[in-house]
Amino acid sequence: MTNTPLSPRPLSGSSDVRQRVLSAAQLRARGVSTAEAGAHCRAGGPWQQVLPGVYLLRPGQPTSEERLHAALLYAERRPGGGGDAMITGLAALALYRFAAAPPLPALDHIDVLVPRTRRLRSTGCVRIVRASADPPVAREVTGLPVAPVARALADAVAHIADAHTVRRLLTEAVRGGHCEPSAVAREMKRARLLTRPHVVDAVDALLADGRAPAEERLYEMVRVHRLPDPLWNVDLRLPGGPHLGGVDAYWPDHAVAVELDTRSPRQDDDSTWTAYTRKREHLERLGVTVVHLTPRKLRDALEQQAVVVRTALMAAGDRAPAAYIVVQPR
Repeated sequence: MTNTPLSPRPLSGSSDVRQRVLSAAQLRARGVSTAEAGAHCRAGGPWQQVLPGVYLLRPGQPTSEERLHAALLYAERRPGGGGDAMITGLAALALYRFAAAPPLPALDHIDVLVPRTRRLRSTGCVRIVRASADPPVAREVTGLPVAPVARALADAVAHIADAHTVRRLLTEAVRGGHCEPSAVAREMKRARLLTRPHVVDAVDALLADGRAPAEERLYEMVRVHRLPDPLWNVDLRLPGGPHLGGVDAYWPDHAVAVELDTRSPRQDDDSTWTAYTRKREHLERLGVTVVHLTPRKLRDALEQQAVVVRTALMAAGDRAPAAYIVVQPR
C-alpha cells in the first residue's frame, strides 16, 4: 500500500459532487495534507477553497449543487451521511420547487440550520441559523437534508421585508399541500415574527383562506355521511342570560355542537386557550356535547370525524336533558 497524495486531476472531472467538494478531513483521509491542499488552491491552481476547511477540486464558479454540499460540509454534516445540520430558508424552499422562491443560483446566502450548541459562524455564502430548541427532523430532498417546509418558511421570512413576497410564499406552502396553515402560524410564532405587521397580516389571511375549505369539508361530512342537518354558524346563549359563544354547527334536538379550531396566531396563546376551554366546559355543564374538529382532521379523516359526530348524536338519548338554550344566527 502506498501513501501517494491524491491527484486533483482524476477528481476534477468527476460527475459526482461528493468527489468534487471535499472537506479538509476527507482530504486528509485520502492522504492530502492541509499544506498540499493549500498549494493546489494557489492562483492558477486546479483547486479552490470555497469555505473554511472546504475545497472544490476544480477551478471556476461553483454550481448551486456544489455550494449546497459545501455549506453542509462546513457545518460538519456529510451529505448522505449522519449529522445534525440541514438546509433551510429560501434555499430549502427552492429545493422544494417553490415558484415564489428565487432559484438557487440567484441566492447570495444559503441558510444552514444547526443545533444551538454548535459553535459555528456565518461565513461566505453560508448563513448559520441556530435552533432555539431541538432541531426538527430533516427531510431528504435531492439527496440533501432539508428542514421541513414550515420551519424553512420561518427562517426565510425572518430576512424578508416585502409583504407581497411573504404572502406569496406562505400561500404557496399551504395551497401546494406542503403544510397546514396552523403549522405555518406556529413556526412564525416560535420564530417571534408575529411582532412584524406584514407577517401577521399574511398569516391571518392564510388562516382565513384555510377556514373556507374546512367549512366546506364540514358541510360535505354532513351531506355524504347522511347526518341530520344542523343549524350552521350560530351563537348560543341562555334565555335572558350571558352569551355562551359561537359554534360552527349545532343540533338543538341532540344538544351537540361542532367547533372548528382555526385560531389565528395572535389567539394561539395560553389565555385564549383557557377562554376556549372555559367556554367548552360551561356548555358541557349545561348538557351540550362539544365536538372539537381541526381542518386537518376533516381533510385527512373525514369518515372518522363523521363517526365521532354520529356517536355524539346517538348518545344524546342517554344523557340528562340539556338546559334550554337560545340559538341565534351568527
